[in-house]
Amino acid sequence: MIITVTPNPAWDVTYEVPALVPGEVHRVTRVHRRLGGKGVNVARVLAVTGRDAVAVIPGPAGLAAEAGLDAPGGRPGRAPVAQAGGRRLVCDVVPVLPILRQTLVVQGADGTTTSLWEPGVAPDPDAGRALTARVRAWLRPDGPVSEPGTAAEPGPAAGAAGIVISGSLPPGLDPRFHARLAALALEAGVPAVVDTSGAALAHAATVPGVVLAPNAAELAQLTGRACDDPAEALDVARALLADGPAAVVVTLGGAGLAAVTRDGTWHGRLAEPLAGNPTGAGDAAAAGLIAGLAAGAGWPGIVRDAVALSAAAVLSPVAGEVDPADVAGLHGQATVREVA
Repeated sequence: MIITVTPNPAWDVTYEVPALVPGEVHRVTRVHRRLGGKGVNVARVLAVTGRDAVAVIPGPAGLAAEAGLDAPGGRPGRAPVAQAGGRRLVCDVVPVLPILRQTLVVQGADGTTTSLWEPGVAPDPDAGRALTARVRAWLRPDGPVSEPGTAAEPGPAAGAAGIVISGSLPPGLDPRFHARLAALALEAGVPAVVDTSGAALAHAATVPGVVLAPNAAELAQLTGRACDDPAEALDVARALLADGPAAVVVTLGGAGLAAVTRDGTWHGRLAEPLAGNPTGAGDAAAAGLIAGLAAGAGWPGIVRDAVALSAAAVLSPVAGEVDPADVAGLHGQATVREVA
């Protein structure tokens, strides 16, 4: 079972239009509306590719049912029950957020996308504590997990194989939130991937053993150094390893992605970038990262899987969705090379 945490979820709305022309009236040909946010997207990709996933999010009571997702059965920490035909995605809503924002994507028939993101909604004052307690319960359903910085129980957590903490923070939530959850998981023996930006990414970069998953722009913002081409991005990522991360995996858009680790650097990509909707491609890559880390896979294989999932997400009209047939085909097209 893999946990994802989304502190700033949203209703993801995608409008498909023949073409987006500023100043004109548009007749929408198709509308997609689903519960989203980066961690929810990661969990969806994990579930559709055959892995149990639990998406922990703040939200109003009844949100899981409104979104058509399963809520946990029994106490937190109980493993998801597989439904007929595959794995199951559980949406565990912590009721500390009154309403959800919307993120709107307008996609033209030529693949051009325009995004409009509403600001986050402020959660209850105790939201950080409540979300942390819920994650702790999933990490160690058979006993307590220590607070970060204190002695942890030995061995891997019984309830989780990995965790992804991703996305932005709503107003008022401590920017150390991602870092604290990552430290909590790592001290319980669970690999942790953090995909965020700004101050939250800066705090996460100080957690020993974490895997960071920024894009090149987020990496440049964090370090103040140019990341305009892959070589520059890799140099900047290598410098971050001195602060404690086990790896920095940089998504590079059409140039693929690269994993910079203490044991080496691997760059994976397709021969040609795909046209489509890039929204959610980074989330699909994060799903590939945590699935590989949870399985104990080597970095070349993890990078190949992440490239295939990310590319498959581009072919989907909505974020958080991949076609397993696309993933299988793209997996064979991905190339991975070690970079000196």
